[in-house]
Amino acid sequence: MPDSSESAPSDASQPTSQDSPIPPSHSSVTSPSLPPSQASDSGSIRWSKDYDVCVCHSEEDLVAAQDLVSYLEGSTARLRCFLQLRDATPGGAIVSELCQALSSSHCRVLLITPGFLQDPWCKYQMLQALTDAPGAEGRTIPLLSGLSRAAYPPELRFMYYVDGRGPDGGFHQVKEAVMRCKLLQEGEGEWDSATVSDLLWLLGDSPVA
Repeated sequence: MPDSSESAPSDASQPTSQDSPIPPSHSSVTSPSLPPSQASDSGSIRWSKDYDVCVCHSEEDLVAAQDLVSYLEGSTARLRCFLQLRDATPGGAIVSELCQALSSSHCRVLLITPGFLQDPWCKYQMLQALTDAPGAEGRTIPLLSGLSRAAYPPELRFMYYVDGRGPDGGFHQVKEAVMRCKLLQEGEGEWDSATVSDLLWLLGDSPVA
């Protein structure tokens, strides 16, 4: 999550970090080849939001977040990810950008690490995600990495998390969780047949004929 010299909002629940934001030169993940606004003319539920996934992470976990985004965007379903350093609007207010990222994404992945727990902006975004959708039906996906179960945030104890200790860092399980999240939202609108085929194939079911 970003750090900034910009003063945080006065609300006690919002962070007050005063450090500088991440220099733009740190980013190595390029934007998807098709911008969200041009990706499809379909009226399906998938295109009702700009992104499929918002990846929430601390500054020190930028490389891990970039790796996760590259994995998800390179999947068969070509998931559209929001990565703060790459996709936030230059000059935009940090609080507004964080909230907009959540509201513009179908799912949220919380990359929970020691750095995440110490970053006030990460905690702010986590609480905002829970406030926006307290019974989110899998829309908020915690990925626990470098921490014991005892360190899992109490605010998320009612949610199962993805264990990042596996050989792929839990990336495959995160992708499957995103796919299930998106299928749960199918009743809110219509998916195009190609997208449904990709989702079912990735979940191990028979593709749509």
